Amino acid sequence: MSTNDHRAGVREINLVNRTLKLNTESVKKVREAINEIDRLVGLDSVAYDSDQNLLSVAYDASKVDLTMIEEKLGIFGVEINSGWWTHLKEEYYKFIDQNIKDNAEHTPWSCHRSPPRTKSKRK
Repeated sequence: MSTNDHRAGVREINLVNRTLKLNTESVKKVREAINEIDRLVGLDSVAYDSDQNLLSVAYDASKVDLTMIEEKLGIFGVEINSGWWTHLKEEYYKFIDQNIKDNAEHTPWSCHRSPPRTKSKRK
């Protein structure tokens, strides 16, 4: 597999990597949440480092966002760390995700493109 191979539905141009510190003592709950997160369309990869309590996810931000991942974690009672640094990163990630989603839906426009020509009526 080359470095450009991704799961179906994931476009590399919209691919983001996120690392989140979790508040949990139960590795079993995190594993269950990961299985649920892994089913999201647009998710490229998800991994958990139990030593440092870090969740790493890579996803297409035009299809998945951090809020969806947080909702899946919440179903299993897994919370993101409430420290100021984690909170700052979380808000930044959400801003970037929304920006990518907005840009993916936007139709590009250029002033260098000629306007459509209309037939003029001369008398």
